[in-house]
Amino acid sequence: MAIKRVLHYGEESLRKPSKEVHKVSKKISDLIRDLFDTMYAQNGVGLAAPQIGVNLRVFVVDASTKENPMDPMVFINPKIIKKSGAVKSTEGCLSFPEAYSDVVRYKDIMVKATNEHGKTFVMEAKDGTLLARCIQHENDHLDGILFIDHCLNRFETEEILKKNNLPSIDTDRLLDEEDLKSQL
Repeated sequence: MAIKRVLHYGEESLRKPSKEVHKVSKKISDLIRDLFDTMYAQNGVGLAAPQIGVNLRVFVVDASTKENPMDPMVFINPKIIKKSGAVKSTEGCLSFPEAYSDVVRYKDIMVKATNEHGKTFVMEAKDGTLLARCIQHENDHLDGILFIDHCLNRFETEEILKKNNLPSIDTDRLLDEEDLKSQL
């Protein structure tokens, strides 16, 4: 369909909670194609609708690797229904060009969502894989949560943002994840 402009950190749409999708209409199908086109054009592994200024609960993922090939996936109205363990990783985001930070995520998750054909599915992503982390990252976008809200070192992340001419961390949005961090 079309490559859309990816919003950058500081733009309002990234912090707004997204609305549920009630029907996989032509509008949603077009949105899904735009998300994939934009994600691939930016060399991303995931992209959520709010990142292109559409506050609907939709994201796409292509976490295929040479070691673990898989098909691209669509998640509509996703809900993480089970989570456990913890894993530390370095994350980036297409809305934060060239900025990366260490974050903590759940190691194992189970997610329930609807696919592009309107079918509900449940899937697991385990062992802190790229897929598990990507699903959590993109799902956060739907709630106005950004990866920097999970940062392990606020001051280091602040320096990275500054170096990349991005706004400062909103300390009120930092997540209290001591229980998760204690599992590392």
